[in-house]
Amino acid sequence: MTETAQTRADAGVLAVLLDGEYAALRARARDFLVEHASFHTEAESLDRDAYRDGVRDLVVAAAAQGLTGSGFPAAYGGGDDFGGNVAAFETLAYGDLSVLVKFGVQFGLFGGAIHQLGTTPHHEAWLADIASARLLGSFAMTETGHGSNVQAIRTTATYDAATGEFVIDTPDDDARKDYIGNAARHAQAAAVFAQLVVDGPDGQPENHGVHALFVPLRDASGATLPGVRIEDCGTKLGLQGVDNGRIWFDGVRVPRTNLLNRYGDVSPDGVYSSPIDNPDRRFFTMLGTLVQGRVCVGGAGITASKVALTIATRYAAERRQFGAAGQPETVLLDYGQHQRRLMPLIARTYALHFAQERLARDFHEVFTAGDATTERRRRALESRAAATKSLATWHATRTIQECREACGGAGYLAVNRFAALKADTDVFTTFEGDNTILLQLVGKGRLTDLKDEFGSLDGVAMARYVGRQAAETLAEKVIARSVIERVRDAARGHDEGEPGGDLLDPAYQLRMLRTREERITGSVARRLKAGMDAGVDPAEVFSRCQHHLLAAASAHAERIVLEALLTKVEAMPAGPERDLLAKVGHLHALSEIERDRAWWMEHGRLSTERAKSVTRAVDTLCRELRDDALTLVDAFGVPEPLLTQEI
Repeated sequence: MTETAQTRADAGVLAVLLDGEYAALRARARDFLVEHASFHTEAESLDRDAYRDGVRDLVVAAAAQGLTGSGFPAAYGGGDDFGGNVAAFETLAYGDLSVLVKFGVQFGLFGGAIHQLGTTPHHEAWLADIASARLLGSFAMTETGHGSNVQAIRTTATYDAATGEFVIDTPDDDARKDYIGNAARHAQAAAVFAQLVVDGPDGQPENHGVHALFVPLRDASGATLPGVRIEDCGTKLGLQGVDNGRIWFDGVRVPRTNLLNRYGDVSPDGVYSSPIDNPDRRFFTMLGTLVQGRVCVGGAGITASKVALTIATRYAAERRQFGAAGQPETVLLDYGQHQRRLMPLIARTYALHFAQERLARDFHEVFTAGDATTERRRRALESRAAATKSLATWHATRTIQECREACGGAGYLAVNRFAALKADTDVFTTFEGDNTILLQLVGKGRLTDLKDEFGSLDGVAMARYVGRQAAETLAEKVIARSVIERVRDAARGHDEGEPGGDLLDPAYQLRMLRTREERITGSVARRLKAGMDAGVDPAEVFSRCQHHLLAAASAHAERIVLEALLTKVEAMPAGPERDLLAKVGHLHALSEIERDRAWWMEHGRLSTERAKSVTRAVDTLCRELRDDALTLVDAFGVPEPLLTQEI
């Protein structure tokens, strides 16, 4: 064996690293996908109802093999392992994504609502049947008129003390439950979110905000129950195997005990009580317990990116086109631009994988601790989930498109999976939270962190912080930092020779991203404070600063992704795998700096010469990683039967 072969990174070693602590569970999920791989080709020829029934059958089969209940309590057929549930979901995303989404609706959303919002009687009544897929259900939160604004939904659950029942009503079409997975064909019940209305001491109705109830939808024969109307949403852009539906309720009655009462209960005589007095805090606490769906969708987007990159990179390593006269045509992957198309996306996929791994670990720890978890820790988890999900799903959309184009006409053939990958992942950017809304949540969280640190946006400490930011702005305007950097770069030869110096220093790379995050966050805080000090309506102040807030959130998200990758590389043992991932880390970090180089140049953080050096460094790293491209994508572990048919 040559020295080069001996020192080259091994895809198997990287695969073990990527699979992490749940390698055995991921292997079982891959085996399940291989066993049912023929469903991919069969689905193309099925009509919609047959396709949907086939998807249901695979979800039931996954339950029979124990792949579905990791996050449920062991007493009800689960494994008390929240992280395992995320790992199984991520791995199943290598296969048919309609199966994946139906899996998520059944076990993550419907089952998760019963588990996290219900109490022991609800668990004993339904969780075992949900985990085994004997009871199929829906998660009925979204309404036509209030997609992301859950707190303003208008379905009502009014308590009737005379009968001990809640009466569920849809006041008009804007309040119908919309886009509800499993509803159109298979759901027997739903976790229905509604405004909880109970008579107060004076006999007048009092609204206690959004709560969830277990509501049966169909009888044993599959017929809808009295007062329930369900309509199919029809053909969608993708995910045709998921039976999305619209639901209306007209005087549907359920027992008082069907209220999922972990955070709010109603006594038989109609007295409301809750362990959380503040209604806003109660609402956000309830929603926070349902963060699992957001965690899982981001992971699925990363997995879909791995599939696309594996297909495109293998194609690029085989397909030849053009070249010198009289010589064999050139392999696509040897072209510099083709390397530029694929290698940064591979690097970013690795970075997002490790950011997702960190998120899944945090999710497991927070939910394992249960009520012992602090509110600050839960808030941090929700923010990290929102940030990672947004970046991961936007990355999937971009990556799949780039990979499709990189495969030319072959990528346009449905048999080669890009058609399904594009159509089925497109909704990832808007379900389980619209990405733009999620980044607003992240941005507000960063400002809340500032408020917690300084006590108040109006406090003396905050004023000093804003003053420091203003001083930095003045320094940037006189471009002293840029001048110093330009002199240093010229002395080091950055403008003429190969990239070097601190460009390839992870500490420098992370410092650049952290500086951008802190600078933008401080700037938006300053704008918000100035608007409020001027007496402008707070809603108007926020609207004016909305784009700025999203930039702060994006900067924060990019920093935590790079941090996760660098932390992982630092923890690896010395060897070719660590050396390779360190280079992947350089490519990811410098690609991000290059992408937003205008910001660093505008703010005096990057000279023109250094910006050119960053671009050259990205080019060089793409060339250097070319021979490792197949190793990097093979390590993703996409099961062979789930790859292409004609590439």
